[in-house]
Amino acid sequence: MTQDELKRAVACAAIDYVVDDEIIGVGTGSTANFFIDELAKIKHRIKGAVASSEATAARLRSHGIAVFDLNEVDYMSVYIDGADEITYQGAMIKGGGAALTREKIVASVAEYFICIADGSKLVQTLGSFPLPVEVIPMAEAVVTRKLATLGGEPRLRVKEGKAVLTDNGNIIIDVVGLTISHPAEMERQINDIVGVVTVGLFAQRAANICLLGTPEGVKTLRFE
Repeated sequence: MTQDELKRAVACAAIDYVVDDEIIGVGTGSTANFFIDELAKIKHRIKGAVASSEATAARLRSHGIAVFDLNEVDYMSVYIDGADEITYQGAMIKGGGAALTREKIVASVAEYFICIADGSKLVQTLGSFPLPVEVIPMAEAVVTRKLATLGGEPRLRVKEGKAVLTDNGNIIIDVVGLTISHPAEMERQINDIVGVVTVGLFAQRAANICLLGTPEGVKTLRFE
């Protein structure tokens, strides 16, 4: 199976976790896009969705799915999103699509975080994927210096010669070469750096369930 086929398989499996007549949280990225396409087939069953990025909101609306502002929503049963890496304990690195802050905010409201990923994303230890950190632009230099003390190499994320900006108007610094043995501790440590909006470690609010796409079928990992 191709990677896209594995992503499509977990997206289909995630539909079983959608709660009828409710608003659900929807993530950002290629796997989340497959899920949105599947969600469109049952859109009559839900009230709508909260999007974790402008791109996700646009894709939801293109399918005729109502998009709610999170400020209008008190409760969500599920948040469904992909991951760049996930451990056997449910801790994740997210932010390859530069939506880490909004993803973390939406996930914080949901009772359950359902991670959908292909098997290549499952790792023993986080860090092979560069760790994204969303940063206030004026703090780029000071945050870069402090991130360098963690043992990795901080790099400003650039595309076509320009700094990548998040939907919040901030920059992304990717930290390459880390071995993250204690993700919850590192999450707190980086979030405490003045000028950091948030780090793409989802360990304090880890996944509850991971639907993992493998050539043998979708495997369900539970972390509760």
